[in-house]
Amino acid sequence: MRQDELSPAPGSKKSRKRVGRGDSSGHGSYSGRGSKGQKARTGGKMPRGFEGGQLPLIKRLPQKRGFVNIFRTEYSVVNVGKLNMFEAGSEVTPERLVAAGVVKSLGHPIKILGDGEVSHPLVVKANKFSAVAKAKIEAAGGTVEEVESEAKTG
Repeated sequence: MRQDELSPAPGSKKSRKRVGRGDSSGHGSYSGRGSKGQKARTGGKMPRGFEGGQLPLIKRLPQKRGFVNIFRTEYSVVNVGKLNMFEAGSEVTPERLVAAGVVKSLGHPIKILGDGEVSHPLVVKANKFSAVAKAKIEAAGGTVEEVESEAKTG
């Protein structure tokens, strides 16, 4: 078999519909757009959910619209199990968490969550602590200290 003998499978190639080439083509006069109206015109595309200027269903149903709290504080979360990488008795600050690669940046305030176990005492400084995380750190002999957020807002 040679390259010039190859051909596509029968029925896999289909010629495109050539509209507006006269009535005898079967796609003449209105070119498959029906007669008159917004969708027959040039640029007659409407966004999904458009109902002809009527208030769309999605806007008429308040429970379906959702709500976005623009004042929400986004936290970088760290589980207490990740704090085992620091040596016993050391001070864990947001800067040290970034240096260790646990948190990407100080762009968001840091919150310590309670997943995992901490095996040795640490002095942990962060912006927020969950109740479980605070209990686990203190149970291991460590201390927690909430620091003021230096993260950029907005």
